[in-house]
Amino acid sequence: MPEIQRPFVWDSIKVRDLIDSIFRGFPIGYIITSVDPTLIQKDGTKADGKTSIIDGQQRITALRASILGEEVINKYYKPVRIKIAYNPFADTDAGENSFETLTPAIEKSSKWITDISKVLSGSRSEVNSIIEQFAQNNPDRSKEEIDDRIEKLESLKDQEIGYIKLLSNQLSIDEVADIFERINSKGVPLNQADFAMSKLASDKEHGSSVRKLIDYFAHLAKEPEYFKHIEANDTDFKESGLLSKIAWLKDDRGDVYDPNFSDIIRTSFTYSFGRGKLADLVSLLSGRNFEARIYEAQIAQDTIKQFNSAVLDFVDKSSYTDFLQIIESTGFIDSKMIGSKNALNYAYVVYLLMKRDNANPSILKKTVARWFVMSVLTSRYSSSPESAIDRDVKEIARSGVDEYLRKIEDSDISQQFWDTALVNDFDKASQQHPYLNTFFAAQVYFGDTGFLSDVTLRSIRSIKGDIHHTFPYDYLKKNGKPDRYDYNQIANFVYMEKSTNIQISNKKPSEYMATVIEQAKSGELHPRHPIGNITNFEMLTTNLEQNCIPDGFENMSVDDFEDYLLARRKLMTKKIEKYYKSL
Repeated sequence: MPEIQRPFVWDSIKVRDLIDSIFRGFPIGYIITSVDPTLIQKDGTKADGKTSIIDGQQRITALRASILGEEVINKYYKPVRIKIAYNPFADTDAGENSFETLTPAIEKSSKWITDISKVLSGSRSEVNSIIEQFAQNNPDRSKEEIDDRIEKLESLKDQEIGYIKLLSNQLSIDEVADIFERINSKGVPLNQADFAMSKLASDKEHGSSVRKLIDYFAHLAKEPEYFKHIEANDTDFKESGLLSKIAWLKDDRGDVYDPNFSDIIRTSFTYSFGRGKLADLVSLLSGRNFEARIYEAQIAQDTIKQFNSAVLDFVDKSSYTDFLQIIESTGFIDSKMIGSKNALNYAYVVYLLMKRDNANPSILKKTVARWFVMSVLTSRYSSSPESAIDRDVKEIARSGVDEYLRKIEDSDISQQFWDTALVNDFDKASQQHPYLNTFFAAQVYFGDTGFLSDVTLRSIRSIKGDIHHTFPYDYLKKNGKPDRYDYNQIANFVYMEKSTNIQISNKKPSEYMATVIEQAKSGELHPRHPIGNITNFEMLTTNLEQNCIPDGFENMSVDDFEDYLLARRKLMTKKIEKYYKSL
């Protein structure tokens, strides 16, 4: 089996349960491997294809740890032993377990053999020594009884485990995935990125190191503090020089783009190979020659090298941080504002392509920013993302990024889109809709303040604000609008400070705006029940304009709600249009 040095995610209890299930003859699911087609070497000779683990890595690792006594890599990337103890005379009828994770108490008990790997993997003389020691510690048990129970433990090695070998020359990648899902419907669904990682792990010469690079980058992007564990425990990776390539992540605290291993694989592959479907990467890693329809060892080797280079481009500090600055410059300043990771992934593809082509930095920034916002606003990669990405990267190769973006803008976000389609599409109820997030990004971009506040939206998002209703939902529910679709309309949401929302409570606009207007007139906040913190009319007028609040809002009640929504939708779309065209 190919080695996969990913952190072992099972706890010791789960390992114990696995051993107990095998011991008692219970099914533990199938181990599934995929065998690459026969490869044609440079000299024309043939070689067997590599074997990759498709499903069962955790079970295999658990068995190797408990039966062979091998170390596993824990979540801190530290090699550790998992020892499973065996009680030969456990009273299972009384609820005692035959197997337990080794604890100090069990280690001191004469009833337990403290490590089953000593029996299952030890020499005959070592096993006899264990039996003799156990007999001395348990004089009430006869030698025959002990031998019988130890023999029963040793029979665990002869238990059959379901094993399926899938031959890639007989089944397509999609068919393999379908088989997996049917067999393992209760497990984690397999995807093409898992296949790719398995293929990388099976290439020990080159693939193992890049697989670790992908895994570690994804982990550190979310949890920078784990750097010290990787540095301390994976000396091979450190000595390879690859750890230094991602060491900068230990000081990174941003969360706008924290890619997982699948994101890194997809983005690197699309950027470097000009393809959007990960099944193609799996095929290339297997050595497939798409034109000749054969499998060649040289193609597999070249793919690994090209992919390694692409991943290094992905994790490059200069590229990655520059890309994040571009995204944040659009007003999307945290991950909660970005519902589609694919929009980020493909925007990074565009960035890497333009950087590789030595694009003018100012043009690169403008193009990447517009591409990203266009993708979010139009939900470009929300449906059949692989097909959309494959189409885009191939069209970019033909006509260039700038020309292709202009084509998309002419067809998908024309003036008709801004004037009519977007206004109509705003008739939706969601706090996380791309339209609403784009509107908030526009406010951040323009430096707007939160609703009835003198604090910028950027600051409110980072410290003490949230999304709230201009017409309070409790007020609407009590006045004939009980449906979530009504009170959670996109056009009913603003960003405001938490204290302001508490002050508004369930008051209708005409009621709470009376206090706001009085504060603007007097130049002072209400002594007992202030609302917001605006104390002059110029600031109030500007604030309402920034938040796209229609004229007459200060006089509105539930009877005006539908007209208010339509008017605000138009104002919000105009703001988004101005924002996009200014990028």
